[in-house]
Amino acid sequence: MSDSTTKPEPDATERPEPAPRHGDGDTGHSLSPERRRYLWLALGLLLQLFAVGGRWDLALTAWGFQIFLLRFLRTGRPLTGLPLVWLVGVAGGLFWVVQLAVPLTFLTVIGVLSLASGCLVPFAVDRFVSPRLGSLGRLLAFPAALTATAFLLGTYNPFGTAYGLLAVTQHANLALLQVLSVAGPYAATFLIGVVATAANHLWERGISWRSARYAFAVAALLGLVIVGGQARIAFAPASTAPTVRVAGVNPTKATLAEAERLLGTDIGDHEAVSRADPAVVRATADAISAQLFADTRKAARAGAKIVLWSENAQRLRSADEPAFLAKAGELARQEGIYLNLAVNVYLPDAPYGRDQTVLLGPDGEVLWTYQKRHPIPGLESYKPGKGPAPVVETPYGRVSNVICYDADFPAMMRVDADIMLVPGGDWPEMGRIHTQMASLRAIENGYALVRQDFNGSSQAFDHQGNVLAQQDTTPGDNEPWIVDVPTRGTTTLYRMTGDVFAWLCGAATIAAIGFAVRRSRSRG
Repeated sequence: MSDSTTKPEPDATERPEPAPRHGDGDTGHSLSPERRRYLWLALGLLLQLFAVGGRWDLALTAWGFQIFLLRFLRTGRPLTGLPLVWLVGVAGGLFWVVQLAVPLTFLTVIGVLSLASGCLVPFAVDRFVSPRLGSLGRLLAFPAALTATAFLLGTYNPFGTAYGLLAVTQHANLALLQVLSVAGPYAATFLIGVVATAANHLWERGISWRSARYAFAVAALLGLVIVGGQARIAFAPASTAPTVRVAGVNPTKATLAEAERLLGTDIGDHEAVSRADPAVVRATADAISAQLFADTRKAARAGAKIVLWSENAQRLRSADEPAFLAKAGELARQEGIYLNLAVNVYLPDAPYGRDQTVLLGPDGEVLWTYQKRHPIPGLESYKPGKGPAPVVETPYGRVSNVICYDADFPAMMRVDADIMLVPGGDWPEMGRIHTQMASLRAIENGYALVRQDFNGSSQAFDHQGNVLAQQDTTPGDNEPWIVDVPTRGTTTLYRMTGDVFAWLCGAATIAAIGFAVRRSRSRG
């Protein structure tokens, strides 16, 4: 079979399954071609279930599931194959929901179905477009479309990159992930996609020097990425920078239980709280403040210069906010610290609150007030904020802040900062994974990242993604958590250029579709 790129390959929508080759492992007792196809589909499904960015991910499965799904699609009719691949995507999304205990609401189901539909686009491109592009186009069309689709979904859908970002599955492979500092979070998606098409190229043609050249090229690219990433880790360590002691503080479960006893209702029920006696709500807020202030003072006296609270650590009425900020400012002034408060402000006669942070300087003055930009769709009713991530110059470098789910939107995390503070609020199944997701932002942008998580996993990372310290906060009775964090980040190419690589993949996909349509018409 010719491997030349100058002659068009047969249209895959019309081509029957290739004759059995040595690479297919056929024997006289092998499965029929049709049954073998469904074996590939089953393997693709099984592997994808452990490559969705969940608690039970296995890094290698992310590199394998698309190989089998492509093989299934390329050897059968697309009008029957694509709906089945879509169902595989739906199954993966639902499995992600179940293992992370995400509430199964109507909006969650719609989100899973929509994301599965979006993720079908690269497979449709591979099935209908790439056969008209020659061998090189067949190698690159799928990974380019896969990258472009991941970028568009991660940027413009309300769930961000919380689900479906393949780089998350590789969180333990820091050498590989250093490529994110160059090309962004979707670079890993491209690499995984091109491995899938290279493997299928070999599968279709059998193993020979001529057919293996693309596989060798892809292996060389992957090796270059890993060796380059390892060199970055070895020769540009973050440990040479001066450090500052940062502390994280959570409200304890005992404190919150006492607050709810005083209030007589769930402290998260904004509508009920808005109807409660203001004096009772004020007493509830004071009970929470007492513990948070005491732990903040303890952390400061242990050497912390920056203290951050977990998301919605304090809850109070908007009318009581000025008095609370005055007390917190006095605490920051007495201890000489930067204090990043995380406050849920109850609004009068409203079924929602204001999820915000307030940074107080060592003089007690307010340096920023930031409102969460991305409330979780279907789970949080906060009114979204509008401003960018704030940045403040301090003796410990440029300090910035977002809140929890905001970190699942890579574009808003491209901030010129040395330390990124991320107050979070999760639940046990989600906490560790959500913090690992946030760690990618540190590599992409070259800053240290500290995520203080309520009922999950608090962790700090340097600009290469190394874990500096961590604390399991699910017991609910944790002491203040203290970590030494580098005060100087680094400038990354991704932070300067943004998602140029992803946009180029999108442009290449559109060009490939246009070329394929033109070639199809010329042949017609």
